[in-house]
Amino acid sequence: TIYKENKIKDKLNDMTLDEKYKILSTNGMLVKRPILLEDDKILVGQEVKKYIEELE
Repeated sequence: TIYKENKIKDKLNDMTLDEKYKILSTNGMLVKRPILLEDDKILVGQEVKKYIEELE
């Protein structure tokens, strides 16, 4: 994956917010999906599935 190939995990602590935003904005595969915005909550990935299951 792009994350592993570019060793982003090792670079995160030294990156500025602008650098992080730039990487995320240039490659959508780095953004964990799905994303659900609900009132004052932001749920990502597996959290979304759990939330939806609880609604059913």
